Amino acid sequence: MSSFWSMWIVVLTTISIVLITWLLFSNRKIKSTKANQTTGHVYDGIEEYDNPLPSWWFKMFVASIVFAIGYLIAYPGMGNFPGLLNWTSVGKWENEVQQAEQATESLYQDFMNKDIPALAQDKKAMRLGKRIFANNCAICHGVNAEGSYGFPNLSDHDWLYGGSPEQIRTSITNGRSGSMPAWGSMLGHDGLAAMTDYVVNLSKATTADDNPAAKQFAMMCSACHGADGSGNQMMGAANLRDNIWLYGGDAGRIKQSIAKGRNGQMPAHHDKLSEEKIYLLTAYVYQLSSAENTNKP
Repeated sequence: MSSFWSMWIVVLTTISIVLITWLLFSNRKIKSTKANQTTGHVYDGIEEYDNPLPSWWFKMFVASIVFAIGYLIAYPGMGNFPGLLNWTSVGKWENEVQQAEQATESLYQDFMNKDIPALAQDKKAMRLGKRIFANNCAICHGVNAEGSYGFPNLSDHDWLYGGSPEQIRTSITNGRSGSMPAWGSMLGHDGLAAMTDYVVNLSKATTADDNPAAKQFAMMCSACHGADGSGNQMMGAANLRDNIWLYGGDAGRIKQSIAKGRNGQMPAHHDKLSEEKIYLLTAYVYQLSSAENTNKP
Protein backbone atom coordinates (compact mmCIF):
# COMPACT_ATOMS: atom_id res chain seq x y z
CA MET A 1 0.00 0.00 0.00
CA SER A 2 1.35 3.44 -0.90
CA SER A 3 2.12 6.00 1.82
CA PHE A 4 -0.72 8.23 0.62
CA TRP A 5 -3.42 5.59 0.98
CA SER A 6 -1.94 4.40 4.25
CA MET A 7 -2.15 7.91 5.69
CA TRP A 8 -5.64 8.33 4.21
CA ILE A 9 -6.88 5.27 6.12
CA VAL A 10 -5.14 6.34 9.35
CA VAL A 11 -6.62 9.84 9.25
CA LEU A 12 -10.17 8.73 8.37
CA THR A 13 -10.16 5.98 11.00
CA THR A 14 -8.86 8.33 13.69
CA ILE A 15 -11.39 11.05 12.83
CA SER A 16 -14.23 8.51 12.85
CA ILE A 17 -13.32 7.24 16.32
CA VAL A 18 -12.95 10.78 17.69
CA LEU A 19 -16.28 11.93 16.23
CA ILE A 20 -18.13 8.88 17.53
CA THR A 21 -16.63 9.40 20.99
CA TRP A 22 -17.54 13.10 21.00
CA LEU A 23 -21.07 12.38 19.79
CA LEU A 24 -21.56 9.77 22.49
CA PHE A 25 -20.38 11.90 25.41
CA SER A 26 -21.93 15.14 24.18
CA ASN A 27 -25.35 13.51 24.28
CA ARG A 28 -24.80 11.69 27.55
CA LYS A 29 -26.86 14.20 29.50
CA ILE A 30 -29.89 16.17 28.37
CA LYS A 31 -29.87 19.85 29.36
CA SER A 32 -33.53 20.24 30.22
CA THR A 33 -35.45 21.30 33.31
CA LYS A 34 -38.68 19.67 32.19
CA ALA A 35 -39.54 16.17 33.30
CA ASN A 36 -40.81 13.63 30.79
CA GLN A 37 -40.09 15.90 27.84
CA THR A 38 -40.89 14.30 24.48
CA THR A 39 -39.29 14.71 21.09
CA GLY A 40 -42.67 15.41 19.53
CA HIS A 41 -42.70 12.10 17.64
CA VAL A 42 -45.83 10.02 18.07
CA TYR A 43 -46.35 6.54 16.64
CA ASP A 44 -49.82 5.03 16.99
CA GLY A 45 -50.38 6.99 20.17
CA ILE A 46 -46.96 6.12 21.59
CA GLU A 47 -44.83 9.18 22.39
CA GLU A 48 -41.04 9.22 22.18
CA TYR A 49 -39.44 10.67 25.31
CA ASP A 50 -36.28 12.76 25.08
CA ASN A 51 -34.23 10.83 27.64
CA PRO A 52 -30.51 10.00 27.65
CA LEU A 53 -29.30 6.52 26.70
CA PRO A 54 -29.60 3.88 29.42
CA SER A 55 -26.43 3.41 31.44
CA TRP A 56 -25.80 -0.12 30.16
CA TRP A 57 -26.19 1.04 26.55
CA PHE A 58 -23.76 3.90 27.09
CA LYS A 59 -21.22 1.54 28.66
CA MET A 60 -21.51 -0.83 25.70
CA PHE A 61 -20.67 2.02 23.32
CA VAL A 62 -17.65 2.96 25.44
CA ALA A 63 -16.53 -0.69 25.53
CA SER A 64 -16.84 -0.87 21.73
CA ILE A 65 -14.65 2.20 21.30
CA VAL A 66 -12.04 0.83 23.71
CA PHE A 67 -12.09 -2.52 21.90
CA ALA A 68 -11.66 -0.81 18.51
CA ILE A 69 -8.65 1.18 19.73
CA GLY A 70 -7.08 -1.92 21.28
CA TYR A 71 -7.69 -3.94 18.13
CA LEU A 72 -6.08 -1.31 15.89
CA ILE A 73 -3.04 -1.23 18.19
CA ALA A 74 -2.62 -5.01 18.32
CA TYR A 75 -3.62 -5.98 14.75
CA PRO A 76 -3.18 -4.45 11.28
CA GLY A 77 -5.87 -1.94 10.41
CA MET A 78 -4.24 1.49 10.47
CA GLY A 79 -2.73 1.67 6.99
CA ASN A 80 0.71 0.11 6.80
CA PHE A 81 1.03 -0.24 10.58
CA PRO A 82 1.35 -4.03 11.15
CA GLY A 83 0.14 -3.96 14.75
CA LEU A 84 2.13 -4.84 17.85
CA LEU A 85 1.40 -8.57 17.39
CA ASN A 86 2.60 -8.55 13.75
CA TRP A 87 -0.32 -10.83 12.85
CA THR A 88 -1.27 -11.43 9.22
CA SER A 89 -3.67 -13.87 7.58
CA VAL A 90 -0.83 -15.06 5.34
CA GLY A 91 1.37 -15.71 8.36
CA LYS A 92 -1.41 -17.65 10.07
CA TRP A 93 -1.97 -19.73 6.93
CA GLU A 94 1.74 -20.46 6.57
CA ASN A 95 1.92 -21.51 10.22
CA GLU A 96 -1.04 -23.88 9.80
CA VAL A 97 0.50 -25.36 6.64
CA GLN A 98 3.80 -25.88 8.46
CA GLN A 99 2.04 -27.61 11.35
CA ALA A 100 0.15 -29.87 8.93
CA GLU A 101 3.36 -30.76 7.08
CA GLN A 102 5.14 -31.58 10.34
CA ALA A 103 2.24 -33.80 11.39
CA THR A 104 2.37 -35.76 8.11
CA GLU A 105 6.15 -35.74 7.63
CA SER A 106 6.68 -39.26 8.97
CA LEU A 107 3.78 -40.58 6.89
CA TYR A 108 5.13 -39.12 3.66
CA GLN A 109 8.61 -40.38 4.50
CA ASP A 110 7.23 -43.92 4.69
CA PHE A 111 5.79 -43.44 1.21
CA MET A 112 9.13 -42.15 -0.10
CA ASN A 113 10.78 -45.40 0.98
CA LYS A 114 8.68 -47.34 -1.55
CA ASP A 115 9.26 -47.37 -5.28
CA ILE A 116 6.44 -45.89 -7.35
CA PRO A 117 4.96 -49.14 -8.76
CA ALA A 118 4.70 -50.53 -5.21
CA LEU A 119 3.35 -47.25 -3.86
CA ALA A 120 0.69 -47.30 -6.58
CA GLN A 121 -0.76 -50.42 -4.92
CA ASP A 122 -0.99 -48.78 -1.48
CA LYS A 123 -4.65 -47.86 -0.94
CA LYS A 124 -3.92 -45.33 1.81
CA ALA A 125 -1.30 -43.61 -0.32
CA MET A 126 -3.63 -43.51 -3.31
CA ARG A 127 -6.40 -41.90 -1.25
CA LEU A 128 -4.00 -39.10 -0.35
CA GLY A 129 -2.74 -38.95 -3.93
CA LYS A 130 -6.30 -38.59 -5.18
CA ARG A 131 -6.81 -35.56 -2.92
CA ILE A 132 -3.60 -33.96 -4.16
CA PHE A 133 -4.72 -34.60 -7.73
CA ALA A 134 -8.16 -33.11 -7.07
CA ASN A 135 -6.65 -29.94 -5.60
CA ASN A 136 -3.97 -29.37 -8.23
CA CYS A 137 -4.71 -31.29 -11.44
CA ALA A 138 -8.44 -31.94 -11.78
CA ILE A 139 -9.18 -28.41 -12.99
CA CYS A 140 -7.45 -29.25 -16.29
CA HIS A 141 -7.40 -33.05 -16.54
CA GLY A 142 -10.82 -33.61 -14.97
CA VAL A 143 -11.86 -35.30 -11.73
CA ASN A 144 -11.49 -38.73 -13.33
CA ALA A 145 -8.28 -37.72 -15.15
CA GLU A 146 -9.94 -38.35 -18.51
CA GLY A 147 -8.85 -34.98 -19.84
CA SER A 148 -10.69 -32.62 -22.17
CA TYR A 149 -10.01 -30.54 -25.26
CA GLY A 150 -6.33 -29.57 -25.11
CA PHE A 151 -5.71 -31.49 -21.87
CA PRO A 152 -4.42 -35.09 -22.08
CA ASN A 153 -6.30 -38.11 -20.81
CA LEU A 154 -4.18 -39.60 -18.02
CA SER A 155 -6.24 -42.75 -17.62
CA ASP A 156 -5.32 -44.36 -20.95
CA HIS A 157 -1.99 -45.68 -22.24
CA ASP A 158 -1.21 -42.82 -24.62
CA TRP A 159 1.52 -40.48 -23.35
CA LEU A 160 2.98 -37.42 -25.05
CA TYR A 161 6.11 -37.37 -22.90
CA GLY A 162 6.18 -40.96 -21.66
CA GLY A 163 4.34 -42.86 -18.96
CA SER A 164 7.19 -44.30 -16.92
CA PRO A 165 7.41 -43.22 -13.25
CA GLU A 166 10.48 -41.10 -13.99
CA GLN A 167 8.87 -39.38 -16.97
CA ILE A 168 5.64 -38.67 -15.11
CA ARG A 169 7.57 -37.27 -12.16
CA THR A 170 9.56 -35.02 -14.49
CA SER A 171 6.36 -33.74 -16.11
CA ILE A 172 4.83 -32.87 -12.73
CA THR A 173 7.99 -31.35 -11.29
CA ASN A 174 9.19 -29.24 -14.22
CA GLY A 175 6.05 -28.91 -16.31
CA ARG A 176 5.87 -29.28 -20.08
CA SER A 177 5.75 -26.83 -22.94
CA GLY A 178 4.64 -28.11 -26.34
CA SER A 179 4.51 -26.11 -29.54
CA MET A 180 3.57 -26.99 -33.10
CA PRO A 181 4.29 -24.43 -35.84
CA ALA A 182 1.60 -23.21 -38.22
CA TRP A 183 1.91 -24.59 -41.76
CA GLY A 184 -1.12 -22.98 -43.40
CA SER A 185 0.71 -20.27 -45.33
CA MET A 186 3.44 -22.64 -46.51
CA LEU A 187 1.09 -25.39 -47.67
CA GLY A 188 -1.50 -23.21 -49.33
CA HIS A 189 -5.15 -24.11 -49.78
CA ASP A 190 -4.70 -27.27 -51.84
CA GLY A 191 -1.66 -28.45 -49.91
CA LEU A 192 -3.48 -27.97 -46.61
CA ALA A 193 -6.42 -30.05 -47.82
CA ALA A 194 -4.10 -32.82 -49.02
CA MET A 195 -2.11 -32.84 -45.77
CA THR A 196 -5.31 -32.97 -43.72
CA ASP A 197 -6.49 -35.98 -45.71
CA TYR A 198 -3.11 -37.64 -45.27
CA VAL A 199 -3.08 -37.20 -41.47
CA VAL A 200 -6.72 -38.29 -41.13
CA ASN A 201 -5.89 -41.54 -42.89
CA LEU A 202 -2.69 -42.17 -40.92
CA SER A 203 -4.68 -43.58 -38.02
CA LYS A 204 -6.74 -45.71 -40.41
CA ALA A 205 -3.69 -47.45 -41.90
CA THR A 206 -4.92 -46.54 -45.36
CA THR A 207 -2.37 -43.87 -46.26
CA ALA A 208 -0.43 -44.70 -49.38
CA ASP A 209 3.10 -43.57 -50.13
CA ASP A 210 1.92 -42.11 -53.43
CA ASN A 211 -0.38 -39.71 -51.59
CA PRO A 212 0.52 -36.20 -52.85
CA ALA A 213 1.08 -35.04 -49.25
CA ALA A 214 3.45 -37.89 -48.34
CA LYS A 215 6.56 -36.02 -49.46
CA GLN A 216 5.45 -32.85 -47.71
CA PHE A 217 4.80 -34.81 -44.52
CA ALA A 218 8.30 -36.29 -44.69
CA MET A 219 9.78 -32.83 -45.20
CA MET A 220 7.71 -30.80 -42.71
CA CYS A 221 6.37 -33.19 -40.08
CA SER A 222 8.58 -36.26 -39.77
CA ALA A 223 11.28 -34.45 -37.77
CA CYS A 224 8.87 -34.33 -34.82
CA HIS A 225 6.18 -36.92 -35.51
CA GLY A 226 8.50 -39.50 -37.08
CA ALA A 227 8.63 -40.82 -40.62
CA ASP A 228 5.65 -43.09 -39.97
CA GLY A 229 3.75 -40.56 -37.82
CA SER A 230 4.11 -42.59 -34.62
CA GLY A 231 5.31 -39.57 -32.65
CA ASN A 232 8.31 -38.80 -30.46
CA GLN A 233 8.00 -38.73 -26.67
CA MET A 234 11.35 -37.01 -26.32
CA MET A 235 9.81 -33.95 -27.97
CA GLY A 236 6.22 -34.42 -26.86
CA ALA A 237 5.16 -34.93 -30.49
CA ALA A 238 1.85 -36.78 -30.70
CA ASN A 239 1.38 -40.21 -32.22
CA LEU A 240 -0.79 -39.64 -35.29
CA ARG A 241 -1.49 -43.31 -35.91
CA ASP A 242 -3.42 -44.33 -32.78
CA ASN A 243 -6.61 -42.32 -33.32
CA ILE A 244 -6.16 -40.54 -29.97
CA TRP A 245 -6.34 -36.79 -30.43
CA LEU A 246 -5.59 -34.00 -27.99
CA TYR A 247 -7.33 -31.29 -30.03
CA GLY A 248 -9.89 -33.42 -31.86
CA GLY A 249 -9.52 -35.97 -34.65
CA ASP A 250 -12.13 -34.88 -37.17
CA ALA A 251 -10.96 -33.35 -40.44
CA GLY A 252 -11.89 -29.82 -39.40
CA ARG A 253 -9.92 -29.90 -36.14
CA ILE A 254 -6.91 -31.57 -37.78
CA LYS A 255 -6.94 -28.97 -40.53
CA GLN A 256 -7.00 -26.22 -37.92
CA SER A 257 -4.06 -27.78 -36.07
CA ILE A 258 -1.99 -27.99 -39.26
CA ALA A 259 -2.91 -24.51 -40.48
CA LYS A 260 -2.60 -22.53 -37.26
CA GLY A 261 -0.38 -24.71 -35.08
CA ARG A 262 -0.86 -25.51 -31.41
CA ASN A 263 0.64 -24.34 -28.14
CA GLY A 264 0.20 -26.29 -24.94
CA GLN A 265 1.72 -25.70 -21.55
CA MET A 266 1.60 -27.54 -18.26
CA PRO A 267 2.88 -25.52 -15.28
CA ALA A 268 5.73 -26.76 -13.13
CA HIS A 269 4.73 -27.85 -9.63
CA HIS A 270 8.12 -27.92 -7.90
CA ASP A 271 7.35 -24.58 -6.27
CA LYS A 272 3.78 -25.55 -5.36
CA LEU A 273 4.15 -29.06 -3.99
CA SER A 274 6.78 -30.63 -1.76
CA GLU A 275 9.00 -33.39 -3.09
CA GLU A 276 7.03 -35.94 -1.06
CA LYS A 277 3.68 -34.81 -2.49
CA ILE A 278 5.05 -34.86 -6.03
CA TYR A 279 6.28 -38.41 -5.43
CA LEU A 280 2.85 -39.46 -4.15
CA LEU A 281 1.11 -37.69 -7.03
CA THR A 282 3.41 -39.46 -9.49
CA ALA A 283 2.35 -42.82 -8.08
CA TYR A 284 -1.31 -41.84 -8.33
CA VAL A 285 -1.04 -40.76 -11.98
CA TYR A 286 1.03 -43.85 -12.77
CA GLN A 287 -1.61 -46.21 -11.37
CA LEU A 288 -4.37 -44.48 -13.34
CA SER A 289 -3.20 -46.11 -16.55
CA SER A 290 -1.36 -49.12 -15.15
CA ALA A 291 -2.72 -52.28 -16.76
CA GLU A 292 -1.67 -54.33 -13.73
CA ASN A 293 -3.31 -52.01 -11.24
CA THR A 294 -6.50 -53.22 -9.62
CA ASN A 295 -6.39 -50.73 -6.74
CA LYS A 296 -9.32 -48.34 -6.65
CA PRO A 297 -8.65 -45.57 -4.10
